[in-house]
Amino acid sequence: MRALELPEDGTATLELADGSRVAARVARRRHVGAWWVTLPLQGAPWRTVLVAADMLAPAEFRRLRLWALWGRVAGAAPRQFQDLGA
Repeated sequence: MRALELPEDGTATLELADGSRVAARVARRRHVGAWWVTLPLQGAPWRTVLVAADMLAPAEFRRLRLWALWGRVAGAAPRQFQDLGA
């Protein structure tokens, strides 16, 4: 596998070593550890993708872990801390 695209709708597109692309849906039962993330894919054919921490930059691996846990990447609201001193 060369690339993995994971939009927020739960679909996945894998780009394989030969350049072909496979579309699938990420199953709800994902496994997340400090050093790995597994993403079971539903589709034809059924696959499980294992991503190890050293396969990505640290920030990208953290984003993948958050996505796998919550289904989206968290972000702070722009005005979240603006009125704390009032």
